Amino acid sequence: MPIVAHNNLPTFDRLRAEGQNILESDWAIHQDIRELHVGLLNMMPDAALAATERQFFRLVGQSNQIAQFYVHPFSLPGLPRGEKARAHIERYYQSFEAVRELGLDALIITGANVSGPDLAEQPFWSPLIEVVDWAFEHVTSTLCSCLATHAVMQFRYGQRRQPLPDKRWGVYTHRVVDHSHPLIDSTNTLFDVPHSRFNEVSREQFEAVGAKVLVESDEAGVHLATSPDGLRIVMFQGHPEYDTISLLKEYKREVDRFATGARESYPPFPDNVFSRKAAAVLDEHRHLLQRALDRGREPPKFPEARIAEDLDNTWRDTAEGVVGNWLGLIYRVTHNDRRVPFMDWVDPDDPLRMLTRP
Repeated sequence: MPIVAHNNLPTFDRLRAEGQNILESDWAIHQDIRELHVGLLNMMPDAALAATERQFFRLVGQSNQIAQFYVHPFSLPGLPRGEKARAHIERYYQSFEAVRELGLDALIITGANVSGPDLAEQPFWSPLIEVVDWAFEHVTSTLCSCLATHAVMQFRYGQRRQPLPDKRWGVYTHRVVDHSHPLIDSTNTLFDVPHSRFNEVSREQFEAVGAKVLVESDEAGVHLATSPDGLRIVMFQGHPEYDTISLLKEYKREVDRFATGARESYPPFPDNVFSRKAAAVLDEHRHLLQRALDRGREPPKFPEARIAEDLDNTWRDTAEGVVGNWLGLIYRVTHNDRRVPFMDWVDPDDPLRMLTRP
């Protein structure tokens, strides 16, 4: 939560100039301390449904140790589900209709696995656009992850994602390129972010529609950008919510697909994830697996535990910082009635103006 500037102490001016979150006293007296209601539209496939749910719950919960958050998960029709996932959703998730009726202060939309290049041809496209349209009118801010970012860029701004020559898969170093934005206040200026995708929206595409690019990588491209107003839509192309072992598990799934004949070639390592020691263990497993397949024998067990103990997490602290800043900004401008996006004096087209004034 921000510090309240309750007098004319010069330190407040200095902190404002540095981009720190300083709440003006006239704003503070209008705020009631209350909980925030955050929606989680989980579009991930069955195998990743619960893990993605935990990752975003954890990221929200660890981003601020004072505020109270109520996270409301829901999903969409048109997403293929097995019996177990359907039962989980029916028991624990709300419907979009219920979420819409009660309202939200913030919304997170996860990525999804799709087939085919055109997002508009996906069976979930129309329900997703209904959510995005509603959120833009009634929710203070929506955070989009990976494919959700691509969908919003296509639907709202007419910018279609472009296929990459090869899958962008690994952990990449990123740099803050706009130090003035409060979303990256007090975060590291150089930090890592995991990526896992076959497509991208380029910096040129973001800038063509007036979006603000905040964080990017020489290798992985833009990670963090916002809608032109700076807050209504926050867009990730990477996966800062990932657990330390997420890319390892993804690699294991690809190895299993090779073992069962679901993919022709053996998967390459994700970039910048495995140490030399881990790579040597995985290369040994590859040779043993290939030998077993050639001889028609049972494949060896994947050495997940041996690799997991050697992995590092170099992104979580910054991820929590960005999400904490995002929720802090929402708290400062959202209406007490969660069905209304902004306080009465906040300009929806420039919601950060009063928060970032010099």
